[in-house]
Amino acid sequence: MAELMQYEKSAKFTAREKIALRYADAIMYDPNQADDALWAQLKGEFSEPELVELGYWVGFTFGGQRWLKTLAAKQGELDAAMRAARGAAT
Repeated sequence: MAELMQYEKSAKFTAREKIALRYADAIMYDPNQADDALWAQLKGEFSEPELVELGYWVGFTFGGQRWLKTLAAKQGELDAAMRAARGAAT
């Protein structure tokens, strides 16, 4: 996790992975980071369908985590509730 938090300086990530992580940062934290330079790098590494998929997945995952936080849900509680509901339905 420490490497991920410092991905720009880390040797554990490829240039392509670092560009994807910058895109994720822009989606999650600051859309203004998605400037012309970032888009040029993204388009140099990823196809349009890949960018859509990556952007969708980041937004879906991050949004889902934020939603769970608003519910004050703890790790595993949603899964347990869904399993219980499935069991009660049968």
